[in-house]
Amino acid sequence: MALLLPRILDRAAGDGHLEVRNPFGGAPVAEVGLASAAELTAAIDRAEAARSALAAEEPAARAARLRGLAAAIEDRAEDFAALITAEAGKPIRLARGEVARAVRTFSLAAAEAERDRGEDLDLGDRVGRLERFPAGVCTAITPFNFPLNLGAHKVAPALAAGCPIVLKPAEKTPLSSLLLAELLAAAEPPLPVGAWAVLPALPAQAGPLVEDPRVRRFSFTGSAAVGWQLKRRAARARVTLELGGNAAALIAPDWDDLEAALDRCAAGAFAFSGQVCISLQRLFVPAARLEEAAAGLAARAEALRLGDPADEATDLGPLITEEAARRVEQWIVEATAGGARVRAGGRRDGSFVEPTVLTEVPREARLWREEAFGPVVVLAPYQELDQALAAMDDSAYGLQAAVFSRDSATIERAFRRLEVGQVIVGDSTVFRCDEMPYGGVKASGCGREGLRWSVEELTEPRLLVRWRP
Repeated sequence: MALLLPRILDRAAGDGHLEVRNPFGGAPVAEVGLASAAELTAAIDRAEAARSALAAEEPAARAARLRGLAAAIEDRAEDFAALITAEAGKPIRLARGEVARAVRTFSLAAAEAERDRGEDLDLGDRVGRLERFPAGVCTAITPFNFPLNLGAHKVAPALAAGCPIVLKPAEKTPLSSLLLAELLAAAEPPLPVGAWAVLPALPAQAGPLVEDPRVRRFSFTGSAAVGWQLKRRAARARVTLELGGNAAALIAPDWDDLEAALDRCAAGAFAFSGQVCISLQRLFVPAARLEEAAAGLAARAEALRLGDPADEATDLGPLITEEAARRVEQWIVEATAGGARVRAGGRRDGSFVEPTVLTEVPREARLWREEAFGPVVVLAPYQELDQALAAMDDSAYGLQAAVFSRDSATIERAFRRLEVGQVIVGDSTVFRCDEMPYGGVKASGCGREGLRWSVEELTEPRLLVRWRP
């Protein structure tokens, strides 16, 4: 029987109901109310009304609240993990990892709430004091793949900065955010009325989140097509976009431990069935080692266990929908029709796609040029390092890249050459820790997340100038 979760706002005023289904088998998990555009506007009304009270709070009070929220998430860790698995189809071990990251995200935000961002300036015969103040009402939209921690990356820095926030979670995975809302409602010290709202809504109703002129900051994590379209609609808001990529990694000639690199690359390509925006999609290998690398990666793919994500032994669960799985399958078929060779996987069963390793993929294939968002990795040989770096960078996207090398000159060449937000050394592209600045360039987005940088984005500088004493 579906669980009827409580609405944050009056159900009668809403825009209908949404049934959340488990991607594994399609069983109903819960039914939630959907907010209308009018409800989202009303939430912004309340957020604007709460703005002054939230901005006036002492940093110590904000920090104490955020530490309390971190502890509350940790206390409910198994509840959160079970919800993530049920609504997103994420294997339970990975779901627990996401919960642990959310705890850390709120803990880091607590430290940022108390960071002194002031700066004294020498202005000749005058002196200046530069401080940062809360920007005002923030809104955010999060995707399905990290339903708790990406919500945490919107909510926690907003509360650290002293900004009210209205969050719209992905319609396929709203339950983790709604449980987080329960914790926000019980936060100590209590949040001012209207300082937060978590409202599931359909995309067609989400216009006020970007178009309302009272919104000062808007943050979106999701697809590039949707993100850039929303940015064009923004009224006065400064926009942060965390979008997609077709991340590439390179095994440099000096890297002698191929087995270790392949272990990390398999994890980077196949974790959560590739439904990660920094999932490894393209792997460049010295030509002399291509066959060894392809065989090793194929063996790792074939060893992974597909199944019920609630089973502790499962490595890969389903894709979020069968439609998504069909698209990935279609791209694999398209690549093989163009001459690609399947080294492992390549088949679909319902919402499941086998972890797939390919070589000889044409450069015009969508598996090479677009974001697959599925458990697929393409291997490509190279002769010269500069040739490989140029091919890695020949992409509309620029989110994250990885280089397996111990040579300082090679690492520096990659860092200077690759137009991406982050270059990871000695690990796969999927590496991320929540305190680091994170974001992309080109079609992959604008702005940065990571707690320190998010708080910077959510505040405005204000300068006081006085005569020198």
